[in-house]
Amino acid sequence: MSHIAYLFPGQGSQEVGMGADLAAGSASARSIFDQAAGIMGDGFKKLCFEGPEEDLRQTINTQPALYATSCAALEALRERFTAPPFAVAGHSVGEYAALYAAGAMDFITGLKLVKRRAELMHESASQHSGAMAAVLGMEPDVVRQICETARTAGIISVANYNSPGQVVISGERAAVERAQEVAKERGCKRFVMLPVSGAFHCPLMAQAGDTLYPYLRAAIFKNVNTPVVVNVTAEYCTSGVDFAPNLTMQVSGSVRWEESMRLLLADGVDTFVELGSGAVLTGLMKRTDKSVKVISVKDMASLEEAVGVLTNIEALEKTE
Repeated sequence: MSHIAYLFPGQGSQEVGMGADLAAGSASARSIFDQAAGIMGDGFKKLCFEGPEEDLRQTINTQPALYATSCAALEALRERFTAPPFAVAGHSVGEYAALYAAGAMDFITGLKLVKRRAELMHESASQHSGAMAAVLGMEPDVVRQICETARTAGIISVANYNSPGQVVISGERAAVERAQEVAKERGCKRFVMLPVSGAFHCPLMAQAGDTLYPYLRAAIFKNVNTPVVVNVTAEYCTSGVDFAPNLTMQVSGSVRWEESMRLLLADGVDTFVELGSGAVLTGLMKRTDKSVKVISVKDMASLEEAVGVLTNIEALEKTE
């Protein structure tokens, strides 16, 4: 499907009830959650489907929940629509669901990696007083300059280049607070501190990435036919040996999401399907390019809509 890409959300997209409707309406989605419960424990499905929200927001729970829900949405879609997309991409932990979608690993291998990643990032967050903030309405170069100025107060860097006018920074709390002061001096209208438990995608997470690397190497990712747009390079990757180092760097490196989406747009992708909880990536894409079609698949109703759109596109491509 030369005009379609599948996207998988990251932390911040979680919500109580995630995956419940899919599990009720799709045998394949239900199987994913059953497999996940075998690794995560009996309470995993209840946590996703019923909460409580406070527990779901904890990194050690959030990341496996997002991965399982995205994979469940994908499998529910595959029951009805089997043509592979042109490419896949996932935001932060969503990259693991993208790798699963591309065929680089099986579901359980991915879940075990996500579980370990979440544990290590949680440990790093508890050891460092970190914070994250969204800087809205400023150019990336200006935000990088703000971070450089704020480094007098501690470690800080750009965590996510999400969309035009939305850049997320991450680091030691004192440095992020200094960045807020500098940003306001430079005319920033909106600087939003994010409700997160740690400073993700910055050097404070380097140890977590280094500790995760042997687990990633042991997974032995497969070469894939469907390209994965990698967070840390904003480039396509199909080589199995490259996924482990890329995922290692991703833990403490910047998520280059806007560049990743612009790569897909430049190659003719005009339909994006977000698979999993929430619609954060849908919103980011609408800010990046309003002309493209973006569909969120998070329950049976949105699945029906997606199947209709994708089936029509497939039929048109066959007539071209």
